[in-house]
Amino acid sequence: MAGNTARRGASVASRVLALLDAFDSEHRSLSLSELARRADLPLATAHRLVAELVDWGALVRGADGEYVIGRRLWDIGLLAPSPSDLQQVASPFLHDIYAATRATVHLAVREGTQVLYVDRLMGHASVPVVSKVGSRLPMHSTGVGKVLLAYAPDQVREAVLSDLTRVTPYTVTQPGRLLADLQDVHAKGYAQTTEEMSLGACSVAVPVRAGDQSVVAALGIVVPSLRRGRGQLVTALNVAAQGIRRSLASASAE
Repeated sequence: MAGNTARRGASVASRVLALLDAFDSEHRSLSLSELARRADLPLATAHRLVAELVDWGALVRGADGEYVIGRRLWDIGLLAPSPSDLQQVASPFLHDIYAATRATVHLAVREGTQVLYVDRLMGHASVPVVSKVGSRLPMHSTGVGKVLLAYAPDQVREAVLSDLTRVTPYTVTQPGRLLADLQDVHAKGYAQTTEEMSLGACSVAVPVRAGDQSVVAALGIVVPSLRRGRGQLVTALNVAAQGIRRSLASASAE
């Protein structure tokens, strides 16, 4: 395979990263042959590198012979400063919103051209919610994603606009319409979606700013409908976002 030839010329580090990158939310457990195929590596090379990753603790081999991400890699991931620190600071404010609304509350950041969910409190209403802590979803079809996209660098916005996939019949896939939605975020201070990520679920979200006014995250609520009470939800989110901003400023000053 041409891909294998390219991998043979790659560094050891890039091959190791390719093996780790073979795992995702839909492939949490992989056999050696699957790892080699998804990493585009010769089986012998994959076998050698996977053995080293197991010895170090990055991977664990189960009784069924398949491999999963090891605890040591997870522990290192927890040292990443931004999401974990942000989640710790924001957690009390998410609980305040949840106590007031009993709705699903999200805290998210941008990772590349996707939304990374840092925290989530699951609401009581039976609303379909596909997000999980640590999961990534499209920016253009989620409320928190639209907020983050509105303040993203131009190259990120261009990349997203060039690949607007349809998730539901209501997903915005017209670049001009999405641009109008992003302009509304700047004008109104919030984003909203209506069944764009999952049927029966609507969302509203606001930006979370740092002390220098840069947008570092988005805070959102998922509800069955936005026909009534949208203003109250936006107000609750903005109060929480301001509280998070103050707490982040205090933490950075310590």
